[in-house]
Amino acid sequence: QFMTDILDPQLGESVLDPACGTGGFLTCSIEHLRPQVNSVADREILQTSIQGVEKKPMPHLLCTTNLMLHGFDLPAVRRGNYLSKPYADWSANDRVDIILSNPPFGGVEEDGTETNFPTKFRTKETLDLFLVLIMRLLKKNGRAAVVVPDGILFGEGVKTRIKEELINSCNLHTIVRLPHGVFNPYTGIKTNLLFFKKGSPTKEIWYFEHPYPDGFKNYNKTNPIELKEFDLEKGWWDNRKENKYAWKISIEDIKKREYNLDINQL
Repeated sequence: QFMTDILDPQLGESVLDPACGTGGFLTCSIEHLRPQVNSVADREILQTSIQGVEKKPMPHLLCTTNLMLHGFDLPAVRRGNYLSKPYADWSANDRVDIILSNPPFGGVEEDGTETNFPTKFRTKETLDLFLVLIMRLLKKNGRAAVVVPDGILFGEGVKTRIKEELINSCNLHTIVRLPHGVFNPYTGIKTNLLFFKKGSPTKEIWYFEHPYPDGFKNYNKTNPIELKEFDLEKGWWDNRKENKYAWKISIEDIKKREYNLDINQL
């Protein structure tokens, strides 16, 4: 919900989640856009602007049902693997205005899937390939918010080349660093929210370290992260200043670090 609120989809913009699971980002986008719907024509625009793709049959079924419960007659949720289409075959007609996604962590693709991608990006790691694909699928000036684990920030080799491409082709303007436990009980891995806009290179990256609420040492099923906690980031977003949670790094320093983005406040 926080990621959707920040990207602020507008009626008529195309929204995609290329690994949509049960449709959380898609339904958040629908609810965000619904106040902008004032006519039958607007409703048709909304129905054709939300797209999802999901590989696994059960989440795909649940996502389709989820969108129907949110008033969609024929949800545009495809079952399939977006990584199985050759990178070069994605054309301008396939590109979208907004991508919101939480690609699978730790997944490995079938042998041969990596050959769909340019040589410098070839890897079997699902998350890495999705990041490359997301950059490809954004229109110029398109914007994205993506959940990634810490490993992509400090990873080397192919991960470095992916980060270099991201920084050169997009403005990676903000990384929100989340604490441990946000995705408990599924994983305890520390995660980050990448916010970027395609079309101009990164000049600096702002970091925001999301704190635990007072009295918390971790999140769990009975004490999950709450949307209201992100009021801290929302209040800072349009009036950025360095503080005990926020700091920025220049592109020069990022290059000196050889694109290691695992940066903490000094």
